[in-house]
Amino acid sequence: MKYLPVNPRLFITNRKRFMDRMLPMSIAIFHSNDEMPTNGDALYPFRQNSDLYWLCGIEQEDTMLILFPDHPDPRYREVLVLTRPEPLKEKWDGHRLRADEAHKISGIQTVIWLDQIEGLLQAWIHLADHIYVNTNENDRKRSWLPTRDYRYAEELRRKYPAHDFQRSARILARLRAVKTVDEIELMRIAIDITHKAFLRVLQFIRPGVMEYEIEAEIWHEFLRNRATGPAYSSIIASGDRARVLHYVFNNQECKDGELVLMDFGAEYARYCADLTRTVPVNGRFTARQKELYNTCLQLQRYAISLLKPGITIQHYHELLGDEATRLFLKVGLLKESDVKNEDPENRAYQKYLYHGISHFLGIDVHDLGSKTEPLIPGMVLTVEPGIYVEEEQIGIRIENNVLITEKGNIDLMQQIPVEADDIERLMRK
Repeated sequence: MKYLPVNPRLFITNRKRFMDRMLPMSIAIFHSNDEMPTNGDALYPFRQNSDLYWLCGIEQEDTMLILFPDHPDPRYREVLVLTRPEPLKEKWDGHRLRADEAHKISGIQTVIWLDQIEGLLQAWIHLADHIYVNTNENDRKRSWLPTRDYRYAEELRRKYPAHDFQRSARILARLRAVKTVDEIELMRIAIDITHKAFLRVLQFIRPGVMEYEIEAEIWHEFLRNRATGPAYSSIIASGDRARVLHYVFNNQECKDGELVLMDFGAEYARYCADLTRTVPVNGRFTARQKELYNTCLQLQRYAISLLKPGITIQHYHELLGDEATRLFLKVGLLKESDVKNEDPENRAYQKYLYHGISHFLGIDVHDLGSKTEPLIPGMVLTVEPGIYVEEEQIGIRIENNVLITEKGNIDLMQQIPVEADDIERLMRK
């Protein structure tokens, strides 16, 4: 990979956190993602299963991880399973990990080849009372494609019907939501790279540039700083296209007098940054643009002030709705009658702010975390209010990444310019 080697302490710690929560005499089995075909003989770029990577740091396809902390033989309490390197395949597809290399990445002592595992695994499962199988329990899941983890879980249930099956996702959802010091450090690197990309495009944007040209500048800065690439499909939306929340075509001209909304973030060692800034194409906000921009910024700062241990995402959004209503009245987006007659299930402010303000962030850009349980230290969330006005063909969003601590929170993007005057000054350079 492009990023520098990650200290294996991160993965050793993560495995310990997981195994400490397993039932006695349990075995847990994790698989890499499938390689996915495009057309003909081509494949999509391989993307490792986030849970597997979080536990061992291995990005290679055809990988298994087996955890059995109560195995009577210490050698088999943590086992990494890799595909055996083949000289001919390596001539076509490149180097595959050797056992010593995999140990250096993961901190796992026992590395076994995939063609050896079946007989060993059967004996281990016979020793165990419980089998943890891994499933995708991200609340935003949209695809029910039967991945390798799901297919293997079905096979295990058929082979071992008398065993008790448990959900590893139940444990991982809680653990992955709370970041360790090592994880926060990787996220800070991703954020720093994102910061550099933002400063780069502020010098590049001008009337007549294409949205994809801005995206290209972002990619350039990401890659030259060892990022894997973008953490998600970048949104570069000028003018009225900024009201489309997941606009990714990025193929139109940025025109004089428009704002351009840029939602992008670097991925470094699989950890994500998620930034949004909205800037004037010609380098200067109009009076109305600045009024709405500052309103959005005021709402963001209020949101950041609320994010403390003990609050739930649900309650947080309720309070933000009240503040958005107050601010939207002030700038003429809402009338008192709109608020008086609003539907509690579809409040008046939602005409101009029709998405959630925060999501969990980490090894996935929409990371695991509970919307109903109180926030606790170590969680990282985005804070991204927006204002979208169809009548004025304006879309504005401002997004930072915030770490929850025992004393409140830390804005991990506080060094990235956000004040309207600072943006104008930097664009004039």
